[in-house]
Amino acid sequence: MDNVKILAIVGMSGSGKSVVVDHLTDEGYPKVYFGGMIYKEMEKRGIERTEDGESEKEFREMIRETEGADWVVRQVIAEAQDLIAAGQKRIILDGVYSWTEYKTLKHEFPGCMTFLAVVVDKNLRYERVAKRPGRAFDANAIRERDRSEIENLEKGGPIVAADYYVLNNGTIEELETDVNKVLKKIDF
Repeated sequence: MDNVKILAIVGMSGSGKSVVVDHLTDEGYPKVYFGGMIYKEMEKRGIERTEDGESEKEFREMIRETEGADWVVRQVIAEAQDLIAAGQKRIILDGVYSWTEYKTLKHEFPGCMTFLAVVVDKNLRYERVAKRPGRAFDANAIRERDRSEIENLEKGGPIVAADYYVLNNGTIEELETDVNKVLKKIDF
């Protein structure tokens, strides 16, 4: 995999991962979306997505329990390999959730993986999530989601082990500038 670089974006719900991924895809980088694997499989099985995200949460936890903690990442790896086979040299991974996924990606793509964590002060993150169009959560719901993702999905590991961090306490423009600085450092 000569000159292939894969940038995985990690962070808690509401941290700004989607803003970062949108910025990168606007720059022309292809992405593989972890949540998309869940959505595709839910659709295939006839499971409806609920507005509160509860059906997705339950399905995500169930599929990992029944098919293995690495089920989602196996789907992501296959899609990333297809992109590489098609000639892509720079790929964005959107939404690494677990320590298992982190370790699997590092093993599958040795020397190619960089992890970028998007972090934000908790109270500001909660404020933003409460105002988020279409996927708003109140403070209790986001606290419960945090607890579930940390305890059931091991989400903290990839964030703690990230290679780079960007702090998203300011404007979108400031976040994009900080992301661009990381891209330059890693020659992405």
